[in-house]
Amino acid sequence: MTDSAPEGLVAAPETEAGEAAAVEPGYDAAAPAPLNVPRTPTGDAEVDAQLDRLADADHLATDGHLEVYEDVHGGLRDALTALDTRPGPPGPPAPAPPHGNRPPVPSYHQSRS
Repeated sequence: MTDSAPEGLVAAPETEAGEAAAVEPGYDAAAPAPLNVPRTPTGDAEVDAQLDRLADADHLATDGHLEVYEDVHGGLRDALTALDTRPGPPGPPAPAPPHGNRPPVPSYHQSRS
């Protein structure tokens, strides 16, 4: 038996018993295969777009994953940075200074009882 397959066909892997395992025609074990990892929406459009971008890695060879991961990392970093620059809800008003806008005046008057 030879280890080569006819041109255009992929050799079937052998089982532990040495028999050829059934393989779909045209199946290439080295081809990218989707991981089908579920991605739950967060409700933030920017973050959800970056999570959807991760699906692009499913269709790339391993050497193409780095570009997708770096792109997603940069997008998530930008989304977090934007949280620091967005105005939030107004906070409580600052307390009014005592005695209006002028500092308290010390009293030099002593009372006698």
